[in-house]
Amino acid sequence: MKLLHFSDVHIGVESYGFTDDATGLNSRLMDFLHTFDQVVEFAINNKVDAVLFAGDAYKSRDPSQTHQREFARRIAYLSDQGVPTFLLLGNHDLPHIASRATALDIFNTLSVPNITIGDGLETYKLDTKSGPLQVISLPWIRRSSFLAREEARNLSIDQVNQEIQKRVTSLVENEIRLLDQSVPAVLVAHISLNTAKTSSEQSMMLGRDPILMQSTLASTSLDYVALGHIHKHQVLSKNPYVVYSGSLERVDFGEENDEKGFCVLEIDPSLPSGKRLRDFTFHKVNARRFLTIEVEAKTGEDPTVETLKEINRSHFREAIVRVKITMPQEIETLFREDEVRLALSEAKLVTPIVRQIQREARTRLGDLKIKELSPKEALRKYLQSTKVKPSRMKELLMYGEALIKDEFEPD
Repeated sequence: MKLLHFSDVHIGVESYGFTDDATGLNSRLMDFLHTFDQVVEFAINNKVDAVLFAGDAYKSRDPSQTHQREFARRIAYLSDQGVPTFLLLGNHDLPHIASRATALDIFNTLSVPNITIGDGLETYKLDTKSGPLQVISLPWIRRSSFLAREEARNLSIDQVNQEIQKRVTSLVENEIRLLDQSVPAVLVAHISLNTAKTSSEQSMMLGRDPILMQSTLASTSLDYVALGHIHKHQVLSKNPYVVYSGSLERVDFGEENDEKGFCVLEIDPSLPSGKRLRDFTFHKVNARRFLTIEVEAKTGEDPTVETLKEINRSHFREAIVRVKITMPQEIETLFREDEVRLALSEAKLVTPIVRQIQREARTRLGDLKIKELSPKEALRKYLQSTKVKPSRMKELLMYGEALIKDEFEPD
């Protein structure tokens, strides 16, 4: 039984994008759809038995009609090809008010074949061409779903999260106990685990996350644990495999060095529970590259020339590029931004160039407050701090006093 696990598509992210002339759509939308297409094509071409999506179809809780159309188009294609697809609700798929429809409800409403929506903590059964598959669903945890207002009234956020952790742990353990041990079983969750490492997902988190212990999910009664919510791909355990597939596309420069892709696993239903996983592979997708070019120019150097040298050493074509240059104040006027941007013309997009200017430290007058000094006293303190010779200081103070009194007349 071959399964495909992916998550965090986040259709609707438009950071570092622009309107594409050919389609009229944001260039970043095209990037996110491009990586999504790679998942769908792999699933169909490799005849996977089921697709497991671990949440966050969209960036917004209220996706536009265009974003909904593009997501639905690809899920409908999987459905038409007879691929059972499990769609879990992530935090970005849930409305602010629980009674409103979720971003994925439309598939249930239209009774789209081969599509199962994981909208509650329960166990579903998918019928695949290689036999049945049990799927324990753990969608994003709404605090209001687990604690009534009265219960949470006098609790801090941390205390609320601790109480949620206890209740969710108990419910998950109960679902695991009720599994049919003769049938392959996976758990699909959109959650933060205590052992996970984050990248830029922190900037997209909505509030402080409830965090579960990895031990809650890592039961040997499960053949695989498919996770979403954290954008960084990582394997947290191998007994069973507890895996964040990571997001398909880079959101920002915080994910510059992250590999992007999806997971493919093979399960042998004939083997006993906990020993069915035969193969696991992470497949990279061709995601948009982010590239930071950092330059440090020194006194006596041309900052433009130094930046162009660094650009020539970089693989920036079709990447989203940011340039950060550090230079002393005295050579700042030599920096020619137009030449730098021209050299990067084959990049997909160049962000505003960051200039970090090293300025000379100003002479301090100790702990004295400038407002408490007379102009003559301030001048005297300055000359003393700069170690002017006494004879020269006397002369400068005389001229200074004359200027202050508006009595100085040039020859």
